[in-house]
Amino acid sequence: MKNKRMLSGIGAVVGLVLYFVSNEPQTVYAMHIMEGFLPVKWALFWWAVFLPFFLLGLRSLTKLTKERPETKLLLGLVGAFAFVLSALKIPSVTGSSSHPTGTGLGAALFGPLVMTVLGTLVLLFQALLLAHGGLTTLGANAFSMAVVGPVVAYFVYRAMDRSTGKPRLAIFTAAALADMTTYLVTSIQLALAFPAASGGIAASFMKFAGIFAVTQVPLAISEGLLTVLVWNFLVTYNGRELAQLQSIKRGV
Repeated sequence: MKNKRMLSGIGAVVGLVLYFVSNEPQTVYAMHIMEGFLPVKWALFWWAVFLPFFLLGLRSLTKLTKERPETKLLLGLVGAFAFVLSALKIPSVTGSSSHPTGTGLGAALFGPLVMTVLGTLVLLFQALLLAHGGLTTLGANAFSMAVVGPVVAYFVYRAMDRSTGKPRLAIFTAAALADMTTYLVTSIQLALAFPAASGGIAASFMKFAGIFAVTQVPLAISEGLLTVLVWNFLVTYNGRELAQLQSIKRGV
């Protein structure tokens, strides 16, 4: 029965994917750094930084699915959730766009390394199917959204859950901060690649970060609230599985 409910939840998420893809607003470029936008040296640099995390994530994911094969449906759900949210393009300013990331939920449930793999697959499919992001810039996009964002979400969730005993508040904060951190890192990446003629990297960072702050702050709050709703659904229909995952992460 629980598997049927989980499958229906995944079906609903997939339906949302199809809806938002077909009704996606057109913009000049998305916050995922687009194909060919980064200089070659920076594209290679971020690939080199990202790959070790991805390889560690593959090992962690393989171990998880072997030891707990019943988590595969839940993994599919959090992956689909990240795909839906990060596929949305919300018009920002100067011809750009912002979007949620959806990585906080998976990071809180499975840890940052597993979410690194899922987030990277999300970015890869978006680059190939939606022209959202790119292959040469996949390393940079994955480092910001699939590495740093999940790491922040995981440790914020654990710290707040232990200190406050309020998991919903913890998951809200973790999801919102994962979103904001992703965009701060992306702004740093762009600033490093394109320092301003006057003011250098710092001035360039303020420019890029300011562009997305207008839409990203309310988006982060909205993502946190939506993640709490999904969390409530999982607690209602998959409470035992969630409790087991939490026990594993605490070393019980």
